[in-house]
Amino acid sequence: MIFNLLAPYAEEFALFNLVRYTTFRAGAACLTALVFSLVLGPAVIRWLRGFQRGGQPIREDGPQSHLVTKKGTPTMGGVLILLALVLSTLLWVDLRSGLVWAVLLVTVTYGLLGFADDWLKVTKRNTKGVSGRMKLLVQAGIGFVAAAWIWWLHPPAIAGGLAVPVFKEVLIPFGMLFPLIGTVVMMGASNAVNLTDGLDGLAIVPAMIAAGVFALIAYLVGNRVLADYLQLHAVPGANELAVFLAALIGSGLGFLWFNAPPAAVFMGDTGSLALGGALGGVAVATKHEIVLAIVGGLFVVETVSVIIQVFWYKRTGRRVFLMAPLHHHFEKKGWAEPTIVIRFWIVAMVLALVGLSTLKIR
Repeated sequence: MIFNLLAPYAEEFALFNLVRYTTFRAGAACLTALVFSLVLGPAVIRWLRGFQRGGQPIREDGPQSHLVTKKGTPTMGGVLILLALVLSTLLWVDLRSGLVWAVLLVTVTYGLLGFADDWLKVTKRNTKGVSGRMKLLVQAGIGFVAAAWIWWLHPPAIAGGLAVPVFKEVLIPFGMLFPLIGTVVMMGASNAVNLTDGLDGLAIVPAMIAAGVFALIAYLVGNRVLADYLQLHAVPGANELAVFLAALIGSGLGFLWFNAPPAAVFMGDTGSLALGGALGGVAVATKHEIVLAIVGGLFVVETVSVIIQVFWYKRTGRRVFLMAPLHHHFEKKGWAEPTIVIRFWIVAMVLALVGLSTLKIR
């Protein structure tokens, strides 16, 4: 909004020229989202406590320590993330950017799906919420619409192709089937972040790390000169996604202020489904879908641990891990929660560096 209001007067007022710079607006979006989060946080938490009797329902088959340390803590803190993210994005992004609107569609609607799931859990006082099948159906429908929209916005030369990291000239041609690939990426990312969100601060920091990497990628592929120099597939208008991701980082930092152990609020499915959907949508929009699997490798490992556990248990009646997702396995082994969280953050940072190395910046 600010860009669209001030940019036309940039030639007349030198100060207004600042809004033409993506980097300035990204920094402003990050700080604005952080301030929104810190200011709105106490009121949002009071509101959540007001209708959540006893806070988030705790799984009885989960780590026993959670029945004590997590009891009474309200969930649905993703509302705070979404409020700060959306408000800051709308303030600082170029509102003519179709890619931003497509990613916002995924982010907000996945967040609403998570909100419905959390609402059922806290009002019915059980851990079931929306059925798994219904979740997947809604995610698939929304994801396909967003992926088709992004496919339509992309230049024809790259629209239907799946880019391969390092081998920069390679595009696996999917043509009109590419929206299906995009749908899988968004659904996978959303559910992977959801599975990772089990300890205070565990999901939000790796999500911010991934957002930081993709903010750089969005800026590079959205700049024709830089994209050509680095032999990346140029995506016109993708630089606006850097502003969106900066707002995501700011809102995440604000949420972490209240989610730091012992957490005053959990993000719930409202936050985790939205964050994962946002990262998946940006990966599709910037033509770096496979890079997301590297940068977000922590989320992938957590998801794979669940798949392995379920498959092997159904096949043999025995478990591979003491408990899945993987972070619960280490809890069962006696690791302290802060130890698990910080070590997983370190893994996320290393994977982010590996993902960045695929850009082969020279």
